[in-house]
Amino acid sequence: MEWSIGEVAKRSGVTSRTLRHYESIGLLLPSSTGTNGYRYYDDAALVRLQRILLLRELGVGLAAIADALAGRGDDVAALETHLGWLNDERSRLTTQIGSVRATLAALRGKETLMPEQMFDGFDHTQYKDEVEERWGAKAYADGDTWWRGLGEEGKQGFLEEQTRIQDAFSAAQSAGLGPDSDEAQAATARQFDWVKAGWNGEAPSAEAFAGLGELYVADERFGRNYTRVHATGAEFVRDAMRVYSERNLA
Repeated sequence: MEWSIGEVAKRSGVTSRTLRHYESIGLLLPSSTGTNGYRYYDDAALVRLQRILLLRELGVGLAAIADALAGRGDDVAALETHLGWLNDERSRLTTQIGSVRATLAALRGKETLMPEQMFDGFDHTQYKDEVEERWGAKAYADGDTWWRGLGEEGKQGFLEEQTRIQDAFSAAQSAGLGPDSDEAQAATARQFDWVKAGWNGEAPSAEAFAGLGELYVADERFGRNYTRVHATGAEFVRDAMRVYSERNLA
C-alpha cells in the first residue's frame, strides 16, 4: 500500500515542502512517482520517516541522520536503538520535573534555592510552555529570571567556571592533597563565589555552605559533577567546604 505525499504530510505533521526537501538531499525518497508527478510512500518509507523524526526530536542534524540511517539497514535494531534514546530522554524529563519541584519548594520557603538543582537537566527555553502548563508561569519566571539576566556570555562563563572548579578539586585530590590544603581551599573559595553568584549575590552562611557540601554526598544529582575523576570526589568537596566554612564563615 502507498500513500500520497499529501496524506503522509497530514498524518505525520511534516509539511509536503519538508518531505520534498528530504527527497532532494537523498534522506527520504518516495517509493514511486506517478505520471502526474505525485509522490507516493510505502510502508518502508514511512518507517524511515519515523526514524528521521525520532532523531530530529533528539536534536540530531540531517547530515548525521543520513549517516545513522546509512549504517542501520535493520529497522528493528534501529528502532530498538531509538527506543533506548527515548528512554534516556524520559529520564532527563524526570530529572527536570524533580528540578522544578525543588524550585517550587524553595519558592514556598521550605528549602534553599540552589541554581545547580534548578537547572539540572533543564532546557528552560525548549520546555517553557510545558513547565508553565504544569506548574504555573510564576514558578518558571522566578527560577528563570536570574539565569536569563546573565546574558549568553554570562551563562557560558558561569557554567565554564563550574567546570574549572571541578577540575581544581580533582587536581588537588589527584595530587594526594587533603581537603584542608591550600590548593583545595583555593578551589573552595571559588566554589563559594560561584554559589554566591547563583544565589543572586547573596552570600551563603557557614551553615548553608557546609550544608550544600553535605548535599553533594547525599544526593547523586549534585555529587555526580564531582565524581567523574574520583569516586570519592563528592566527599572531598564536602570536607573542603566544611573546612572553608569553619575558617572563613563562622
